[in-house]
Amino acid sequence: MTLHWIDLAVLIGYMILVAGMGVYFSMKNVNTEEYFVGGRSFSGWVIGLSLVGTSISSITFLAFPADAFKTTWIRFITTWSMPLGLLIAAYVFLPFFRRRRITSAYEYLEERFGPSVRVYGGITFIISQLVRVSLILYLVSLLMHEMTGLSSVASVLISGVFVALYTVIGGIKAVIWTDVIQTVVLVLGGLITLGVIVYHLPGGLDQLFSIAFADGKLSLSELTETGFRPIEWDFSLTRKTGTMLFLVGLTNWLTEYSANQNTVQRYAAAKSTYEARKAMLVCVMSSLPIWAFYMFIGTALYVFFQIFPTIEAGEMLNGTQKAEQIFPYFIMHFLPPGITGLVIAAAMAAAMSSLDSSLNAISTVGIVDIYRRHLVKDKDDKHYLKAAWFIAGGAAIFMIGGAIILIMSKTKTLQDTATILSSLTSGGLLGLYLLGFFTRKGSAKSVWISLVITFFFSLWTILASRGLVPEWLQVPFDLYYTGLIGNIVMFALAVVAAVMLSDRRKKLKNLTVWD
Repeated sequence: MTLHWIDLAVLIGYMILVAGMGVYFSMKNVNTEEYFVGGRSFSGWVIGLSLVGTSISSITFLAFPADAFKTTWIRFITTWSMPLGLLIAAYVFLPFFRRRRITSAYEYLEERFGPSVRVYGGITFIISQLVRVSLILYLVSLLMHEMTGLSSVASVLISGVFVALYTVIGGIKAVIWTDVIQTVVLVLGGLITLGVIVYHLPGGLDQLFSIAFADGKLSLSELTETGFRPIEWDFSLTRKTGTMLFLVGLTNWLTEYSANQNTVQRYAAAKSTYEARKAMLVCVMSSLPIWAFYMFIGTALYVFFQIFPTIEAGEMLNGTQKAEQIFPYFIMHFLPPGITGLVIAAAMAAAMSSLDSSLNAISTVGIVDIYRRHLVKDKDDKHYLKAAWFIAGGAAIFMIGGAIILIMSKTKTLQDTATILSSLTSGGLLGLYLLGFFTRKGSAKSVWISLVITFFFSLWTILASRGLVPEWLQVPFDLYYTGLIGNIVMFALAVVAAVMLSDRRKKLKNLTVWD
């Protein structure tokens, strides 16, 4: 299906606006302080909306509506723990990062555990982000291919080069301000889509709610072979419960706001600790309604296709086709010209707000934690600024190449391999930071012992999930809880190793909550 010329004009206008911002901010990047943290001059509301743009990604645009369309709102439970996670991060984690005017999240790891642990944190972050951006760009290409008719490879090249252009030259200021615009576009696209759905329903909003309630689409229930079953709220490691999903979400948010450079770099870019905390508040108050709204779009799409059924929508509901296709299908077949272009721009914004943040963060970690710290020391700042451009450009090339390889592969093997690699390298990072923040135990020796064992724990769960271990080695818990348990394993083993080896650093001033 080809786009109307009005939709193309909207898309081109959006891309020109974003690219223009990259060019504008490139003229202000005279040193690495500006390129990495924007001179530490941002207000809380700007940083907050940028955090929203970074965290929502394509999952908000595709997976949330798909889940609500096919099942219920059960996925939304993991977001409920966000306020608690950010409250802890704002008053426990944030001071450790703001106190020393750091640029990288992994500078803390060196002060607390030694330089080798910092290098580990930096390298694993770069690996996981390279995998992540390749997968996101691959998914974007599929989305653009379906909605614009462009080939998947052309979609990768257009999206990848576009994001690389404004990110590499514009630095963190371009990333943050374009994230703000992309967040606004995402919300606007969703609002217009819902308006179109409600307008076409004979009974309007009342009909939407009545059908949704009658069919259990607004409930917190699991989809089983016999229908929807209300989720239970007890503790269990062998099945999904509301309580456990809440804890999984809390683990994810604490990891995001303690060990993720994309987030910590924004802490550093805020003009003060007060503004950084305000940013976190803005993020919570914006993200939860946006996620809920996109879940509601999925529910609205279910009601719409109950009233106006199509073969394609029916197949997406029964599993013959992927449910993630439902929103793009509606966009291309039921939105008027002009509106279609705006909503496609929202889809691109959802992905690009994640891609640009990761590319800039890769460049920052590559320079601050590895290149300037260990490989090439004592050069002038211009040298490191040029090196930052080179690393960001190299990451963009890797991203584009990785996405094209995923397109060319006829199986899911490479996607699985990429996911496995990311899981192996980033497992237990929250446990590592919690060890640093909340105990006086541990230095490089005990931490490395725990990291190695946690690596093999993650490998065991991955092999077990693919049926590659004997029956007696099967995992005794639901694999959905691997991240939660992995962090507990990391923390506990590091404490035990530190006690047995009498392993701790002597100088801990301002490095733990006790010092």
